[in-house]
Order: sequence, then C-alpha cells, then structure tokens
Amino acid sequence: MITCHLRYVIDPAKLEEFEHYGRLWIPLVRKFGGIHHGYLLPSEGANNIALASFSFPSLAAYEAYRIQSFEDAECQAAFRYAAETRCVLSYERSFFRPVFD
Repeated sequence: MITCHLRYVIDPAKLEEFEHYGRLWIPLVRKFGGIHHGYLLPSEGANNIALASFSFPSLAAYEAYRIQSFEDAECQAAFRYAAETRCVLSYERSFFRPVFD
C-alpha cells in the first residue's frame, strides 16, 4: 500500500471554497479504487496550510488513478473549480508506506 500525502498552501480567505474542493475529491479517489483519509483544514496556528491523505494498493494503482483522473469529467471539473476559485495557491505531494497494527 502507498499513501499520498498532500500539503496545500491555500488562500485563507477562500477556506469555504477549499473545503468544497476537498469534498469533491473524496468520492473521486474512492471511484478509482483508493481510500481517502480526509482533509485537515486550518484551525489553530497557520491559517494557510491544509493537508490531505489517501491510499492506493500500490504505486502502480496510484499512477493508473492519476492517468484516469486526467480523462474523467468529474475530476476535470474539480481541477477547474480549484483553478477558477484560486483556493489552492500551491501544493506538495509526498508518498509514504503506512504501518498499521
């Protein structure tokens, strides 16, 4: 299993838009066989950092999801929403191997 961890720099004035964007992606990751672990929105501390994590059975499965997401109408609509609202200023993507009990 591989977990993709995203660290977003967001516009704090557009937190509602970013939350909507996150809610769009949770079912889309599931649609392509992933497990979404949710989004973490700013509360105390930095007001412009948000996090998200989701897992796929393998890096190959994640790569297939990425390819399919560029061809999927719902995913493209989510990408457009972020671009139009400018709620995401930048993001970093890292990959981890989770350890469960």
